[in-house]
Amino acid sequence: MRTVMLMNAKGGCGKTTLATNLATWYADEGLNVALADFDPQKSSLDWLEARQDYEGIPDIQAIDATGEPIKTKKGTDLLIMDAPAGTHGKAINKMLKRVDTLVLPVLPSPIDIRACSRFLEELLSSGRISRHQTRIGIVANRVREQTIIYHELEKFLGHLKVPVITHLRESRNYIQSAEQGLGIFELAPSQVYQDVILWDALFDWLDIKT
Repeated sequence: MRTVMLMNAKGGCGKTTLATNLATWYADEGLNVALADFDPQKSSLDWLEARQDYEGIPDIQAIDATGEPIKTKKGTDLLIMDAPAGTHGKAINKMLKRVDTLVLPVLPSPIDIRACSRFLEELLSSGRISRHQTRIGIVANRVREQTIIYHELEKFLGHLKVPVITHLRESRNYIQSAEQGLGIFELAPSQVYQDVILWDALFDWLDIKT
């Protein structure tokens, strides 16, 4: 079973958006997917509850990881974990204990850039990452390509030793799909094509066979 975690110490950076959309993509591709929500706000679990209103879309196993050990169903191919904000110190190693791949979403704002810099220092000193047991990559999220702050984010990310996988547009499609318990890949292709194409690099980097 492959394991992917979305993590950033700062809240509001898009962990749940990436987690839910990754879950839908791989579920739609035929994998048995579980989504574990570690965040006390339980945004991923709320999204999964809204998803139950639809017929004809793949099931995604819901796991409340806020207080219980993670137990996936037999035959689960992929476990996606939505980590809580504010994870620091020894808690990072504990969270990464079973994680194959770690994805950090980062927003183009001065506050987020500074927070990301500090958090990366902690991550790169953690045992699993320093020993290359957990692979790590960054996704620039909610990007407006022609803005000054996005170019500042690009400059900052370009100096890091961590790969920047892709950037995702700021788009109402993410809000619309989240409200319905869907992923953007489950909306009309003509509506989301500009968003969907930006995910290809992330799927290639994850290299999860479907």
